Amino acid sequence: MDDRRLDSSPKGILGLAVLLLTPCAFAQTTTLTGSVEIERVGSNRARPANGGIVVWVVPLGESASADTPAHPRRRAVLVQKNKTFTPHLTVISVGSEVDFPNHDPFFHNVFSLFEGKRFDLGLYEAGSTRSVRFDRAGISYLFCNIHSEMSAVIISLDTPYYSISDPAGQITIPDVPPGRYTLHVWREGVSAASLKGLVRTIVVANDSSSFGKIVVPGRGSLPLVHKNKYGQDYESPDPPSLIYERP
Repeated sequence: MDDRRLDSSPKGILGLAVLLLTPCAFAQTTTLTGSVEIERVGSNRARPANGGIVVWVVPLGESASADTPAHPRRRAVLVQKNKTFTPHLTVISVGSEVDFPNHDPFFHNVFSLFEGKRFDLGLYEAGSTRSVRFDRAGISYLFCNIHSEMSAVIISLDTPYYSISDPAGQITIPDVPPGRYTLHVWREGVSAASLKGLVRTIVVANDSSSFGKIVVPGRGSLPLVHKNKYGQDYESPDPPSLIYERP
């Protein structure tokens, strides 16, 4: 008979707990990679820049029920300067907050009336900042009610696994656990129907962690000009900017 006894000291119990928890606490992950490429349109043979395309993956089935890390909430900043939003594209996890500092010597009025997050910051002066918490997933198209040339996009995602392509079209999403995922792609100006056609199911494994190359439509389908927050034309819509239709 084995005469050994469980070490009931605090040190022994802690050691056992660590051993029991290790497989879950330190689940193996991998870096998901791939590339996106904007298709060449018509007679234009110049190679388009492939940056600014968002790719994210959402767990499916058992992968969705497994323990996943908390969404990395962060505080992002969208600066208003020289009648421009910087950066133009921001991707965050649901629950993150975004600050909107006004660095211009005049008033701005940031608003979004689309499905991601609807808000209106009202008129606020130079040197001041207003903030918004993005508490639901979606794509928010932002404008200024005073300056028609100002636009930006904030994408809030209900997954921690996302990336924005670099100018070469490369995508790198770190710390993805093995499993089945739905892969989504977004590029500004591409219709919802075309983007839906890019959705696919992928399997991430330690020995298979690339989704390959995805060709993204090269021609946007959205007309130029957008309305102000009252649904009316700007007094001087110059230069024109993209209109974003409700999905």
